[in-house]
Amino acid sequence: MNPVTRNILFWAPRGLTFAFALFTSIFALDVFGHGTIWQQQLALLMHLIPTFVLLIVLALAWRWEWIGGVIYLGLAVAYFIFPPNHGRLGWDAYALIAGPMIVMGVLFLVGWFWREEVRERASSPIK
Repeated sequence: MNPVTRNILFWAPRGLTFAFALFTSIFALDVFGHGTIWQQQLALLMHLIPTFVLLIVLALAWRWEWIGGVIYLGLAVAYFIFPPNHGRLGWDAYALIAGPMIVMGVLFLVGWFWREEVRERASSPIK
């Protein structure tokens, strides 16, 4: 396996997870302008729970890729089975949330499957 592929398999799922966590945190911004400052802070904290879950799983998956793969694929399946609006969303909403989690899960599992080769030189510069 060449160094470019190693770096992609190591950094792509981690970077995508971080970007997806930033994306999901944008949805928490709708709490401002309603209620008192304390109500807004509580609502913001509650709206950021999915982002915290993604970042906690990322912290675990950074060391154990299989955990990230299994949990992200499980979260994607759970989003299809237990949708927040029970079928009132279009397919694009499901693809927008579950799609990146499927990609992250698959990338973490591929990285775990090839872990010895990927971790051998994942942090070394490309030559």
